[in-house]
Amino acid sequence: MPVIRVIFLFFLFFNTRIVFSQSLSNLRQKLIETQSNQIKIDTLSIEPLSFSIKGIPGSDYTIDYASSVLKWIRKPTKDLVEIRYRVLSIYLPAETKRMSFDSVLNRFSIGQSRLTNSSSNQKPFDFGKINSNGSLGRSLSFGNKQDAVFNSSLNLQLNGYIGDSILIAAAISDNNIPIQPDGNTQNLNEFDQVYIQFTKNKWKLNLGDFDLRQNDMYFMNFYKRLQGVSFLSEDSISSKFRNKINLNAAIAKGKFTRNVFQGEEGNQGPYRLKGANQELFFIVLAGTERIYIDGVLMQRGEDQDYVINYNTAEITFTPNEMITKDKRIQVEFEYADRNYLNSQLYFKDEIQLSNKLNIKVGFFNNGDAKNSPISQILSPNQRQFLSSIGDNISKAYYNSAIADTFAIGKILYRAVDTIDLLNRKDTVYVYERNRLDGLYSLSFTDLGDGEADYILDQSSSSNGQVFKWISPDPVTGKKRGRFDPSVLLVTPKNQQLLSIATDWNLSKRSSLSTDIAFSNYNVN
Repeated sequence: MPVIRVIFLFFLFFNTRIVFSQSLSNLRQKLIETQSNQIKIDTLSIEPLSFSIKGIPGSDYTIDYASSVLKWIRKPTKDLVEIRYRVLSIYLPAETKRMSFDSVLNRFSIGQSRLTNSSSNQKPFDFGKINSNGSLGRSLSFGNKQDAVFNSSLNLQLNGYIGDSILIAAAISDNNIPIQPDGNTQNLNEFDQVYIQFTKNKWKLNLGDFDLRQNDMYFMNFYKRLQGVSFLSEDSISSKFRNKINLNAAIAKGKFTRNVFQGEEGNQGPYRLKGANQELFFIVLAGTERIYIDGVLMQRGEDQDYVINYNTAEITFTPNEMITKDKRIQVEFEYADRNYLNSQLYFKDEIQLSNKLNIKVGFFNNGDAKNSPISQILSPNQRQFLSSIGDNISKAYYNSAIADTFAIGKILYRAVDTIDLLNRKDTVYVYERNRLDGLYSLSFTDLGDGEADYILDQSSSSNGQVFKWISPDPVTGKKRGRFDPSVLLVTPKNQQLLSIATDWNLSKRSSLSTDIAFSNYNVN
């Protein structure tokens, strides 16, 4: 049995070798007709000096070895002759290229007819009958000290009719890296916005990012940047009776707050803004600021009154408006606050009963969803703590001690029971350098001089800030520290406002206007 297998394998290898060697042979032998003056011999180039015709001398013909073309100088008398030659592995006159010009243009330039030819109807995006224009960008950035980063940007505008009656207008701008415009010019360009508007007859529907400004009612005057749905409808029931409805439901992009402070003598800035909860690090929403000096509205711009850095929330005044200690500065702005999901509902109905009487009813509701925190995650104990303090949010400072393990580079504290100078028992935190159990990591909040029991330890040699406890004054009992081992918990807030306004034209020279409002503000 093994002998038969060996013989079979040898026979298989031998036959395979013969077939393989035949397939690779470059020797050609064939019969050709002699009627034509020029004959194409092969699709490959012929090896020089290897061509011969049986019974025909070489002086009766010429051969182009590269193109494999035979030309007769003197035709033979026979109709068929036998030729013998060898071929090369390539055809020398063949055009060789890795990529054609059209493929390069289509791959890297998207085609001249699609972008650079203004007379062509082809577009990168085809929306049918809707007119579209814009740009789509891709960029690759890399360096010797960073990884490769692929950036993309989209800027698209649409305008046209859906069907035969609904007008659509859309502006879509998106960058994978959010960009805040610089606050040193009078006009700002917006980034990363999606705005779609549908219009038909006397109603209008807006979707996406939009600005809401209300300034025709005395008690309801605001400006908000929102992301949601806005519906506006205007109906004329008769020549004297008209009804105009404005309904908005959206997610607020930021929270409104106001800073009022006195200027410093000869200091043009920068002045640092603070949030509604005394935050110091936040981003101001571009274009939402209104700055007043002694009641006069200032203009933004390097050649105007001030410039603002939206990313650091800092304002610098130009020499056009010199700042002194007597200047009263008021700054109103919106800033990105992501402690809770903040929603807003606004409704306004304007009714014109006749040419003399006009009634406006407006309702505004802005509230934090207490069960939908975003950046501030509350534990059950912290929720119970916020519920217990009620509306006294000045006491919303929660102990920041978190159990931790010793490691080099960490600043940790241990809890120690002590008696202060007023003979009162207290538990304080002391900085610990050794490897012990029961250590805590603390976050300290600056409450101001005389408002806390800890001060900054200037004598510590640790790589970082270390705080130490100081006893209250034994005579007055007042605190002598500035820092407290606690964090401020932001409470969910809700604000509601109902306003009713009437305008009554008594005569051509006299009119009566009334405004009444009911408000409710829940700070916790």
